[in-house]
Amino acid sequence: MNYLSAENLSKSFGDKWLFRNVTFGMSRGDKVAIVGANGTGKSTLLSILASGMPPDDGLVSIRKDITVGFLEQQPQLDDNLTVIEVVLTGDNPALTAIRQYEKALLSDNHDVLDRAMQQMDTLQAWDYETQMKQILGQLGIHDVTQKVATLSGGQRKRVAMAQVLIENPDLLIMDEPTNHLDLETIEWLENFLSTNNSTLLLVSHDRYFLDRVCNQIVELDQQTLFSYKGNYAYFLEKKAERQAILAAEVDKAKNLFRRELDWMRRQPKARGTKAQYRVDAFDDVKDKAHTKLGNDQLELNIRTARLGSKIIELENVSKRFGENVLLDHFTYTFRRNDRIGIIGKNGMGKTTLLNMITGELRPDSGIISTGGTVKIGYYTQSDLVIPDNQRVIDVVQEVAEVIKLGTGETVTISQFLQHFLFDRNKQYDYVHKLSGGEKRRLQLLLVLVQNPNFLILDEPTNDLDITTLNVLEEFLLNFPGCILLVSHDRYFMDRLVEHAFIFEGGGKISDFPGNYTDYRERKASQAAERKPAEKTKTAPTVSVPEPKPVSSTSESKRKLSFKEQREYETLEKEIEELEQRKSGLLGQLNAGSANHEELTSWARQIEQIDQQISEKSDRWLELAEYI
Repeated sequence: MNYLSAENLSKSFGDKWLFRNVTFGMSRGDKVAIVGANGTGKSTLLSILASGMPPDDGLVSIRKDITVGFLEQQPQLDDNLTVIEVVLTGDNPALTAIRQYEKALLSDNHDVLDRAMQQMDTLQAWDYETQMKQILGQLGIHDVTQKVATLSGGQRKRVAMAQVLIENPDLLIMDEPTNHLDLETIEWLENFLSTNNSTLLLVSHDRYFLDRVCNQIVELDQQTLFSYKGNYAYFLEKKAERQAILAAEVDKAKNLFRRELDWMRRQPKARGTKAQYRVDAFDDVKDKAHTKLGNDQLELNIRTARLGSKIIELENVSKRFGENVLLDHFTYTFRRNDRIGIIGKNGMGKTTLLNMITGELRPDSGIISTGGTVKIGYYTQSDLVIPDNQRVIDVVQEVAEVIKLGTGETVTISQFLQHFLFDRNKQYDYVHKLSGGEKRRLQLLLVLVQNPNFLILDEPTNDLDITTLNVLEEFLLNFPGCILLVSHDRYFMDRLVEHAFIFEGGGKISDFPGNYTDYRERKASQAAERKPAEKTKTAPTVSVPEPKPVSSTSESKRKLSFKEQREYETLEKEIEELEQRKSGLLGQLNAGSANHEELTSWARQIEQIDQQISEKSDRWLELAEYI
């Protein structure tokens, strides 16, 4: 069933075309990600497809009988509303019933409350309300009476996300959904979207997220779209093949172009005396020979200031805000080439620690001592605050006129900006015209241009395209100084981090030896070990009373019937068989296939199997209570 169709879409800003004559479609059950370099128009395309912005040319058609939810990168919410009022916005009948019920609870009118409860019963909205509270809790939204005006940018994004998830639309469109979420919440969202039956279209740079959620990748490149039926790993493989084929075709066209150009020059000037078919073919060859391969990459080659033996020492550092204890006597001495990640839920004090190390915030007690040779480069979450009338090159020239590279070579600011993919035209653009990713790239440049030897990176992956992330990772892997990193990008953390500060709450911070995946595996292993230990621990405390008559209606005391016992044993085997089927299909999907219909069929089978596993596991757990 076709949900969305876009035909011959074109969009430009000024004299720059973002895309021209692109055609795109989605069917029920598709989970599609749009990827591409910063500034190519991904968010613009998403907004056009969601009917939030008109195209210059072309037509977008959305099936009339479906609902659409759109999560923007920077959601626009009404500051005068409370969180619960925003979350319950929507035309869904169940949402209307919940709104009336919530209002009735605040009134003293029992008749109004009775009518609201009857409506909730009629629409079976109680389950809907339970799911709503679960989603709000998972997204860290606890005070639903708070005014939107008091929320930070990250909190606004989570409230807007809760709104679209609770509405449960048939087609869900999301722009950078993992931004401003902590790692545990991203994993919850990943599982929610991969097991949900809704149709999904998103833009994201999170490589693990793309790999586990999406069954189709669409790349926006060179003003056109390239579609790949499969997950992100499959996309990388097929993109490399496409680029290799294109490079060979362009190389062949260049050789042919040189020969044909020589023929054109040697022939009489009068066009009519030449073979017309060959003249027409020459124009086609010329276009192919001048095809831009799009291999431009960010170049990071920055000189680093010398780092002495004393770096940064924290001794018994404590910080609290009111009753909220963020750090409690934390001690750590940084060593050369430290690669430290920071892991913890939102609001636990990760950014507070960074701000104290940089001196922007004072600790309540304890000592922070910084070595004389330490030069901190702090890449913050907050956006650039730059006057609208400033150009890109002017912003950088305020920091330095020339830059010394790692090779010892000195370059001008204009040359250095080209290393960061700001061509001469883009250098003289006003900063407010840049895309979100381009602004973040400029912010990174402003940090590195100061030649730091201690990098503090607070969510550096937000809004950066995947190609830029790969280059940044390589630069940081070879960076000769210290790195302190907060990031929700698990792949980025896994590549760079050697040990991690774990914010456990209540001011306690532990030092874990390993990256993020190591930490998650350790945590899962400890949880598995605790379960049998808890059963063993509680077993001796259970008293064995004298036999008494037991009510047949007492569910907690009853034994499984013979039929239920058989069902319990059968479910174990069925779940195991489904897991094996899923594993086999995932292997086939990752291996790829030339048949796109076959790939789509495998992806849908995996979704159906996930649903069956979930249902059977719930029933198995229910029966296991009485074993």
